Amino acid sequence: MSYDVTIEPIGRTIEVEEDQTILDAALRAGIYLPHACTHGLCATCKIDVLEGEVEHGAASSFALMDFEREEGKTLACCATPESDLVIEAEIEDDPDALNLPVEDYRATVSRIESLTPTIKAVWLRLDRPLTFQAGQYVNLELPEDIGSRPFSIASPPGESDEIELNIRLVPGGQGTGYVHNRLAVGDQLHVTGPYGRFFVKKSADKPVIFMAGGSGLSSPRSMILDLLAEDFDRPIVLVYGQRNREELYYHEEFRQLAEEHPNFRYVAALSGEPEDSEWSGERGYVHEVAKEVMENDFRGHKAYLCGPPLMIESCIAALMQGRLFEKDIYTEKFISAADAQQVRSPLFRSI
Repeated sequence: MSYDVTIEPIGRTIEVEEDQTILDAALRAGIYLPHACTHGLCATCKIDVLEGEVEHGAASSFALMDFEREEGKTLACCATPESDLVIEAEIEDDPDALNLPVEDYRATVSRIESLTPTIKAVWLRLDRPLTFQAGQYVNLELPEDIGSRPFSIASPPGESDEIELNIRLVPGGQGTGYVHNRLAVGDQLHVTGPYGRFFVKKSADKPVIFMAGGSGLSSPRSMILDLLAEDFDRPIVLVYGQRNREELYYHEEFRQLAEEHPNFRYVAALSGEPEDSEWSGERGYVHEVAKEVMENDFRGHKAYLCGPPLMIESCIAALMQGRLFEKDIYTEKFISAADAQQVRSPLFRSI
């Protein structure tokens, strides 16, 4: 059984299966509803039910309070229809969004490579090409009831029949532990995507700066390779941080790209490299090095941040001190159930 759900203010009607969430159905129809954790914890996907009845599902009482339920609000990531619906959501009109529908893919692990002691590159050969925007991510369904995990695509859209994921081993992480210790070439997996609204705002026609740390390099790599392939002529700066030289990956690739493309500048920063090592590059944290590189003036840029939460917070502060503000700063949107319960920057509530 299915229900018709009309989404206002755009007036689109989609079909939602009885046990399907409103969010999943909308994304599969190419309609982006704001969301983040997808676990009913962060309230990013809160919508108004104007007509009809819903089952609220696993929405937490903190993210969706009792009085809000009585007022007709629900969380799209958890809510399933119990009748035909009319809902209202905050839908942004983004001229750079392709609004690609989410689809299911069968994938075969075609290659696995250790990039660093804690990061593996996994290549997946899909049963058909995946159309995505550089910066987006996929959900990877792992076996043994581990469930799905989101991973950013590290390869550019031009290589969409085989995608690359860079996966860092999280201590105690069931999903990343499986990938690092048990996943093998030839394994069959289920992939769903593309997801996310993290992509370059090309229509702005402004210089861009990427600030990345750890395996957060995945999305910037895809975005930078895509920009360079399209002969993007505005300045592009990548400031990438790791603790030590052993964890720094794709270093030579970016150095080579910087030599080949005059508008691309690559700066690697190490925060924990021994003082007596042979490293001759920048030392310090990403936000510190970025301030030096840009002489503490980020005006006129679009900034894209990827990495651990503390790095993101520090970079946001540095950018704003350097006179770049919220409308020009973007971060990746997907977060885990644990992340969703953490306090986010009081200076930057909309990210």
